[in-house]
Amino acid sequence: MEWLGRAKIEFTAAPESLALRDKEGKPTSLLEVCRDTVPPCHLNPLLFNGHLQTVWTATKAHGPPVHYKRRLFEADHAKFSGSFAVDFVAAPSPADDDSLPPRTTYFSNEELAAMRSDSSDRPMLVVLHGLTGGSHEVYLRHAIEGLVEDGKWEICVVNSRGCAKSKITSGLFYNARATWDIRQTVKWLRNMYPNRPLFGLGFSLGANILTNYIGEEGEDCQFKAAVVVSNPWNLDIGNKAMKSTWIGHEIYLKTLGSSLRTLVNNNKAEIEKYGNVSISELDKVKYVYEFDRAYQCNTWGYPTEDAYYRDASSVDALLNVRIPLLALNAVDDPIASFMGLPYSEAAKNPYTILCTTSLGGHIGWFEIGGGRWHAKPVYNFLSHMAFEIDHSSIDPSASKVAYSTAASASPFKPVQRKLDVDLTA
Repeated sequence: MEWLGRAKIEFTAAPESLALRDKEGKPTSLLEVCRDTVPPCHLNPLLFNGHLQTVWTATKAHGPPVHYKRRLFEADHAKFSGSFAVDFVAAPSPADDDSLPPRTTYFSNEELAAMRSDSSDRPMLVVLHGLTGGSHEVYLRHAIEGLVEDGKWEICVVNSRGCAKSKITSGLFYNARATWDIRQTVKWLRNMYPNRPLFGLGFSLGANILTNYIGEEGEDCQFKAAVVVSNPWNLDIGNKAMKSTWIGHEIYLKTLGSSLRTLVNNNKAEIEKYGNVSISELDKVKYVYEFDRAYQCNTWGYPTEDAYYRDASSVDALLNVRIPLLALNAVDDPIASFMGLPYSEAAKNPYTILCTTSLGGHIGWFEIGGGRWHAKPVYNFLSHMAFEIDHSSIDPSASKVAYSTAASASPFKPVQRKLDVDLTA
C-alpha cells in the first residue's frame, strides 16, 4: 500500500516516442508532453485499494453540473440501422425534460436549423462513456469540467444505443467494437465544422470502442489526439480474472449484469418489436457474460462470449493507432485487469503512451475532498495538444511502424477481425 495515497506513476513508451513540435517551433515528443501534463497522483488514503476506489462511485455524488442539448441521428450504415443520441455541451436551459437525464434537453427545431457549417477553429472533443452509462455520468463530467469552464472547447458525447434514456429503433444495441456510430458522428462533425481540430476521449468500454475506432481508421483518423481512461483492453482476460474471485464474480460481474438487465427493461418493447433475441432469456441474466451470451452472440453472430471478447478487444488495435494517444490505467483496477494491460504493444508504437498508476481502481482516482485525479491529466494533455502543439507536426505517417520482418511472407494486420464487418457500408 503506497504511503498516504501517493500512487506511483509509470510510463510505457516506444524507444523513440513520436516527434512533435510546439507552436514556437521547439521540438518535443509525445512522451515529453505526457510527462509534463500528467501530475502527481495523490489519492484519498482511506480508499487505499482498487476495490474501495471502484465501489466508492456508488456513493452517487452529484458531480459538476454540465448541461447538454441532444440531437438524434439516424444511422447511415447499411447493416446497422437505427438511431443514436449525441449530447452537445450547452448553456443551462430554463426548461427541464423528465424523459432525459438531468440537465439535458433536446435541441429545438429552430436550434437544429441553426446548426450550420461554420469556419470556427475551436477544438471539438468527442466523448464515449462506459458500459450502460451516458453523458450524465459523474466521472465523465469531472473529466470535462475544466474544458467546459475554459470556454475554449466544443464538446459532445456519443451515447451508446439505448443508453442515457435513449431508445433503440432497431434490434441493435451496441458492442465493444461498435465503432459505426462514432464514425458517423466524426464524419458529420468534419463536414459541418471543417476547420475544427477534433479530439477523442473514452472511458472503460467507451475507451475500448474509441481505441478500436482509432486503430481502424489508422492514418486516416480525423482526431489530432485522444485519451482513453480505464480501457479494459483484453476483454477475455478481464472476464476470466473477475470470474476467478468471489468479489469479481458476485460484485462486479453481477453489478454490470444488473445494469445491462436494466438497459433491456428500458427498451423491452423495442426489443420485442425489432429484435430477434429471447426476452425470457434476457430476463434471466445475472452476470454480464450471460448477457453477452444471450444477446451479443445471437445478435452479432459470435459462437461464444469468449470469441466475442477476443474479437472485440482493443489491445491489438493499439498497434494501428497513428495519432498521439494517452492511455490511463490503474494497476489495481479490479475490472480492467492489470494482466490485460498493453505494456508490450505500447512499447512498440511511438504514437501511444501507457500511463499506469499503482492506485485508482476502475475510473475511481478519488482524491481527498471528492475530486477525481483522472480529470487533471485529461485536461492538461488535451489542452496542451490543442493549444501548444503545432498540429502540422502531428503526422500519421511520420513514424513508419511495421510489425512484420522482411523475412515474413505476410504483413501483420492489427485490426483484422474474425467477425468481418464492412465499416464503410
